[in-house]
Amino acid sequence: MVTVSLLAGHVAFAQQVTLQGRVREADTNQPVVGCEVYVKGSRQIARTDSTGLFNISRLAPGRQQLQLSSIGHEPLKIEVEVPADGSVLDFRLARRERTLKEVVVAAPQARFGQTRLREVEGTAIFAAKKSEVIVPDNLVANLATNNARQVYARVAGLNIYENDQGGLQLSIGGRGLDPNRTANFNVRQNGYDISADALGYPESYYTPPIEAIKRIQLVRGAASLQYGTQFGGLLNFEMRGPEPDKTVSVVSRQTVGSFGFFNSFNSVGGTVKKLSYYAFAQYKRGDGWRPNSHFDSKTAYADVRYQFTENFKVGAQVTHMDYLAQQPGGLSDEQFARNPRQSNRARNWFEVDWNLFNASADWKLNPRSNINLTTFGLLASRKSLGHRPNRVDTNDSDDLGRDLITGDFRNFGVEARYLNRYQVASKYGVLLVGTRYYSGFNHSIQGFGPAGHSADFTFGEPGPLTTNSYSDYRFPNRNVAVFAENIFYLSEKLSVTPGVRYEYIRTRAEGEYGNVNRDLALNVVSFPITPEERENRRGFVLGGIGVSYKPQEQREFYGNISQNYRSITFSDMRIANPSAVIDPNLQDERGYSADLGLRGDQGQWLTYDVSLFALNYGNRIGEVQTYDANDRVLRRRGNIGRALILGVESYAEADVLRLVQPETGRWSVATFGNLALVRGRYTQSEEQGVKGNNVEFIPTVNLKTGLRAGYGPVKASFQYTYLSDQYTDATNAEVGGVSAVVGLIPAYQVMDASVSWERRWLKLEGSVNNLANAMYFTRRATGYPGPGILPSDGRSFFLTAAVKW
Repeated sequence: MVTVSLLAGHVAFAQQVTLQGRVREADTNQPVVGCEVYVKGSRQIARTDSTGLFNISRLAPGRQQLQLSSIGHEPLKIEVEVPADGSVLDFRLARRERTLKEVVVAAPQARFGQTRLREVEGTAIFAAKKSEVIVPDNLVANLATNNARQVYARVAGLNIYENDQGGLQLSIGGRGLDPNRTANFNVRQNGYDISADALGYPESYYTPPIEAIKRIQLVRGAASLQYGTQFGGLLNFEMRGPEPDKTVSVVSRQTVGSFGFFNSFNSVGGTVKKLSYYAFAQYKRGDGWRPNSHFDSKTAYADVRYQFTENFKVGAQVTHMDYLAQQPGGLSDEQFARNPRQSNRARNWFEVDWNLFNASADWKLNPRSNINLTTFGLLASRKSLGHRPNRVDTNDSDDLGRDLITGDFRNFGVEARYLNRYQVASKYGVLLVGTRYYSGFNHSIQGFGPAGHSADFTFGEPGPLTTNSYSDYRFPNRNVAVFAENIFYLSEKLSVTPGVRYEYIRTRAEGEYGNVNRDLALNVVSFPITPEERENRRGFVLGGIGVSYKPQEQREFYGNISQNYRSITFSDMRIANPSAVIDPNLQDERGYSADLGLRGDQGQWLTYDVSLFALNYGNRIGEVQTYDANDRVLRRRGNIGRALILGVESYAEADVLRLVQPETGRWSVATFGNLALVRGRYTQSEEQGVKGNNVEFIPTVNLKTGLRAGYGPVKASFQYTYLSDQYTDATNAEVGGVSAVVGLIPAYQVMDASVSWERRWLKLEGSVNNLANAMYFTRRATGYPGPGILPSDGRSFFLTAAVKW
């Protein structure tokens, strides 16, 4: 028999109660571990701990529908009257031997701001992989600005570029990976690609609004076997979906903030019989902390699903995003020291137009087998216009022509996955096989932009006051991959997950380039054009294996090792930059990544993950400081050598009051912290003075910690971030000279604070970013939006009003 005790605590103002109970087995009276308890309409879910206890708070008193489900037991659905006076109700569940049907619960998976992926989710295997899941609904943070420092604070070891007030582009790295536009991760939305070109230009100009995201999933380098070969791994944005229990549900969030910031986010969703729908529209604008930093952004998204039968459903999604941003340019070290808020670039502009398309189908062949088919496409463009001399403190003039770079992206792909849970003799297993076809095409032109001040993205002819560089290239790329992973459950506690992936890649570059020759009066003497065509075909196999040992249900030792691979990007090789030289003999990067860790939960008050990692690069692509014939400081990009990166990443979050007193009532106090200690060295290099140097983009100490407290409907949070010094090139240059594109990024520390209040359909939020008004920077840009130092924002304030009905 299973006994569930429900304790309802009276809550003033909102008249909220707390459900707390214990689940036991009917025949043995033993506690049931992992039983899911859901109150319909509450958007909360609880799971019983090792003693059978569960807790669901912030519920309105009165009649509620309670659902309990546990594998091996009969599910229980019952409607009860839950008074606010603390009355106790008892229930019984019966054990059953037959297989349960799938139970789908539309609710957050945890109270904490970060959790982890299950061993199997949908048609994907995550067993023994280092994974993190961010649940925005559980954060007290500034979501309107996509503030990555707060949103990703619970992910250990991430290195974040912070120079964008509106959060238009996400730039995160880690373990020595360049954060620029998150190019070293396989970035996806709802499981499909959203980057410009997964092979030729794997940069993410589009970032979905955090307000529209249900979960953010990160899987480190071992994701290479299922999702692609990137060293960083997988970053997947799981968008909010239709409300299953409502015909219409509307959310509206309006935010105002410092420096002219305004954000309007509005969504609608629901379910009508077999048809479900969800859509949102967002408008965002701001003037920025520095002059010449204005931006306007619009994003729209629609998701339609149809459930033909219980076992077959289809869906389609469309995403549009466009923005125009003025870019204040980079600063030299001297300029930054004198005044970080200054800008001497008033004519630099950046424009993006992004359109994503997706259609998918899911078949449940039987209770143990699933098939997923996903097709996706991208129609997009990006345009950069501006004056970007090698000497960043040079004054600008409207009479000068500007450098103009445009990129048009047309790609499509299809992925198919089959997952089967099987049993051989007394042993269980899970098999995943899949295949992927991808066709990418991007067209990149660099040439002579117009004089003047406006955002005029029109090419012109070379003249006395125009730039010298020109190129026009097309990059048709093809990729075919097949992969397989299998979980072998050797015992109830031990499992092994080997995997393999075969990749065929064909990259091509077809186009022409030229440089303008001038006389002493800057008149054009000649403009020779050189045609060029390249092709690179390769096929290779990646392998990996993971091991998981669970001495208890809530504790796991895990380890994995997987090969990684990163293709060079031909588009980068033909973009001329006055402060850069690119080695034409660039080779692909190869290597492996490994993790060894312990993770788990302690009751309902603690979650943790502590791990060691190793990342080995062969042919690592990087930059070294060099000089031209006029002794100008330049950076040369090429294969620097072999690098080994080792480190420890730790994360823990504790509900302090629940540790002291399980019945916490209206008060809540939780604290989190993550610490990454990383060391990276070049172990082999043909470049002079590089062997033994620190690998760039690695702060030795990366610390993020914070506190969240609440009383009834009021919640508040405080966060502290600290990163130690890090280098930006392989020579470990301390100062970047007149270009400031290389050199040290000094240690910095930042504090943030947020508060929220919620009652029924209304929610108010406030936040202060960079509470102490620290002057710091996280990035030395090599091209756009620099070159030079890009200062991070100073103190700023934001206020949000949100309604939901």
